[in-house]
Formats: sequence, C-alpha cells, structure tokens
Amino acid sequence: MAHEPQPQPLDELDAAAVRTWSSLALAALGRAREDIDAINVYPVADADTGTNLYLTAESADRGLAEAFPGVTDGTAPTSLAEAVRAWAHGALVGARGNSGTILAQLLRGVADVLGDEPAARAQQTGQGPGGLLARALTRAAEEAYAAVAHPVEGTMLTVAGAAARAGEAAGAAAGTAAEVARAAYDGARAALAETPGQLAALGRAGVVDAGGCGLVVVFGALWQALSGQEPAAEPVRGRAVPVPQSPDPCAQAEDGPAYEVIYLLEASEAAVGELRERLDGLGDSLVVVGGDGLWNVHVHVDDPGAAVEAGVVAGRPYRIRITHFGDERRRARGERAQRAVVAVVPGEGLAGLCGEAGATTVLVRPGEPPAVAELLDAVRRAHAREVVLLPGGAELRAAAAAAAEQARAEGVRVAVIPTRSAVQGLAALAVHDPEGSFDEDVVAMTAAAGATRYGELAVAERQSFTSAGICQAGDVLGLIDGDVAVIGSGLAETAEAVLDRMLGSGGELVTLVLGPDVPDAVAERLEAYVQQGHLAVDTVTYRGGRYSAPLLVGVE
Repeated sequence: MAHEPQPQPLDELDAAAVRTWSSLALAALGRAREDIDAINVYPVADADTGTNLYLTAESADRGLAEAFPGVTDGTAPTSLAEAVRAWAHGALVGARGNSGTILAQLLRGVADVLGDEPAARAQQTGQGPGGLLARALTRAAEEAYAAVAHPVEGTMLTVAGAAARAGEAAGAAAGTAAEVARAAYDGARAALAETPGQLAALGRAGVVDAGGCGLVVVFGALWQALSGQEPAAEPVRGRAVPVPQSPDPCAQAEDGPAYEVIYLLEASEAAVGELRERLDGLGDSLVVVGGDGLWNVHVHVDDPGAAVEAGVVAGRPYRIRITHFGDERRRARGERAQRAVVAVVPGEGLAGLCGEAGATTVLVRPGEPPAVAELLDAVRRAHAREVVLLPGGAELRAAAAAAAEQARAEGVRVAVIPTRSAVQGLAALAVHDPEGSFDEDVVAMTAAAGATRYGELAVAERQSFTSAGICQAGDVLGLIDGDVAVIGSGLAETAEAVLDRMLGSGGELVTLVLGPDVPDAVAERLEAYVQQGHLAVDTVTYRGGRYSAPLLVGVE
C-alpha cells in the first residue's frame, strides 16, 4: 500500500493535492474493501466491488508515482495538469470490474477539467479553486453516465451525480475547494443512504450500493486532503430505509450472463461507437471508458469469445480478463471450486476460446513471457483446491514449476502438464474432466497433450542456419515439434508441406490456429488439402487473434 501522508489544511488544487487525495483514497479503500465486498449485491453478487475499487485506485496511485516519482514525496515541480492526467491514466489501464471501470471514468472526467490548463482558465474567468473543482466533479459525473450503456439509478452513478450537484451549489456560492469537497462528500453520503429505496436488489438485501459506498470513501478522501479533517466512518452495512429482506439476495444475479470480460483497447472513437452497439447486443453491464485512442472495455456476456472478437474488429485489444461468475459466486460464499485449469496462451482469440471452456487464462505476448508472479496470480484467481497448469511452451516450464511450488505452499494442489504448444493445451483441455479424480484427470490430459504433434509457421527475421538448411530474411519457416523442418516462400505452400510430414505417421484430427493477418482463404485451402489427401481426418480451425503466430498446427 502506498505511504499515507498526514494531510494539512489547504485550499489549492495542485500536484500535491492530487498526490494526497490519491494516497488517502487508496488507504481508505484498503480499510473498507472487505466491508464493501460483503454488501456487493448489484449488478452481480460476486463480493468483489471493494476489491475492484481498491485495485483500480492502486493502479491509479502507481501511475501517478511512476510518471512523476517526486510527486510521492511532494518535492517534484509537477503541474496539476500533468499529475491529474497521469493519475487518471493509471486508473484507466488498471480498472477492474464494473465499479473500477466507472471510477476510472470519473477520474478521467476530473482530469478533463483540472488537466486542461486550469490555472490560466481560472485567471481568465475569475474562477477560484472551489469553482474549478465543482466543474471537475460535474464533468466526472457526466462522463461516467455517458460511459454506461444503460445507466441505473441507485448505483454509484447516482452517488456521483448527487456529489456533483452539491459541489456545484457550493462552488456557485464562491465556496473554497475544501468547502466544495465537503459539500460533495455530504451529498454523496445522503445519496448513498437512499440507494436501497431506488434499486430493488439493494432493498431486498437491506444494504446500500457497494460501488456508491466506495465512491463515498473516495469523496471523503478528497475532503480530508483539502481540509486536514478525517471523515466520519461510513454506514457500510446499515440499512437506510425500512424494506423487506429476501432470503436469497443473490437469486436474481444467478439469471444473468455467465462471464465478465474486460480488456484494454487501442481504437478510434468511431470504431468504439460501433463496438458499443455490438457488445450491447451480446450482454449487459456494458461500460466503455477512456478516449484519445485508449479504452477500457467491460461487459457481462454468455459468449466471451464473441466479446473479444468484437474488440479485435474494433482495434487492438490486450490485457484480456475473462471471469466466470460461477467461480466468483463460490468465492463470494467462501467456497473454492474443486478443480480448475490455468492455461498460458499466445493469442487473444485463444484466450477467449480457453475462457469459454472454463479455463483461467494468461496471455503471453511475443518477447514478454509471464513471470512467476503472474502465473501464481492466475492460480489464485482460479480459486480452486486443485489446479491443472498448462504452460504452453518449454521456455515456461521453470516459471510454471516455481508458481506451482508457491501455490502448493498455500494449500493448493497443483499439477503442471508439460505442454510445449498451445495446440497441446487445447487437446488437454478437450479431455479435462472436473468431476473425475485429480490423478485420473491429470493423466488423461497429459496423455492427450503428449499424443498431439505440434507445428508452427513463422517468418525468418534474418539469415540463419536451421536444421533444414540456411534460411533468408522473409522466408517462411515450418517447425515441427520445435525444430525447423521446412523452409518455404509462401505461407500456404509451407503449411501444406508441414501437414504432409505431420500426417505421414497418421492422425485423426488436425487443429489449425490462424494468426491475425492470415486470410480465411488460407484456412479454406488447408482444410481442402487435408480432406483430399486424408479422407478420415477431421479438421477444426480457430482464430488465434492478436499476438498469435501466423499458423499453429496440431495433429492428434
């Protein structure tokens, strides 16, 4: 956790104020996260709202610290505009869950005002720090509402709007920044108390909105940063209005989409507009935040692969996270799944495919192998007593073994299946039986992976010696079981030569995983080639997506 400063009363909006607000918000959310998790009812009762808000605030604080190290000790001559933009960017790239994504957009709205040469504008308009802060809070609420496809009252949006209106009233009365912050804080608290009467799910559970509760904590940190006074403890669990309790407050949530999909997206604003329409037709809880070419996309769907594919159509999605709500609900009840699979995959399309099959995925990008900590985090996210880990590459075996050893020390039974390619991982995942015994499941998955020969096509970057001879830059290399077996000039021709060699010793199923730039015509040609020469062999084709090799081949 970041160092928590001791605030001094001030009425100046500068980098030091942003630093203090960020640190206090992070510390306060850290203290409140478990209580907020406990009242998480809407939109999905998965007990992670407090955690998501904390992790988003942590990313925002880290973004501020990394961009301007001196801001963390108050010595850097950083401008308010630079600091608040770095803070908002940190929240955007690390936003978690529905609530964290909305918080990131709120901070972006603040940055849109405070980060737009505020000192010059304030001098030109005669607007002091209080009025400027009020405008920033209003912009934040407006942008948050605009980012949510179907805004619902009784949520953190309602709390943000009430805080903004209260802040505007104080600003209009020529209040100081501290007075505006206090008005916003009081307005947020009052709005939070009303949320059970506005949203039926909250009323049945007898709780206030969890996201709104976290937002009150953030406004309290703002007031504390500007006034030096510590806010009162929040009524996290208290009921605000007399409403009947339901014996099962989670019942409605069970009927919603099965998966949460989150990713960062590099795309134009026009492409994002089309993406919103497409995702809105796939699921609910759609929130798209960001701008200037970088967006954070959050949606609940039954088809996570389609949600990821929509991102591929719009631009370049990365840092894809797919969460199955069944697993989250078990975690919310303090339960662990009996068994889970963690798969390391070299492509966003493959990540979506494995996620649909129920695996927790780790996306590996070229030249950026996941560290032990990232693999361990995936094992923890799987939240199971038993985990099967598919590293997907020989170079990752050591990291996978180290992560497994650490997880075992935490009481998780982990088996690492030595998959050397993503297609071996797909074969193992296809025979995974979560209902059978752990040992039998591991043996079956290991056997399926071992029975799958794997090939890959790559493009040579320079002249070099290979096991198939000397290649030149631009040549297409056909690798079989890790060794270069064919050197060709065209992708399709080289792939056919690789298939001939791999099917020479027999096979029943060919798996083709196409890279992002490979046209569908190549897949059609290869499928026809297999059918003509090997009538008894079936072929399945997948899109590997961004970061995937030009072509992966599996033969079982």
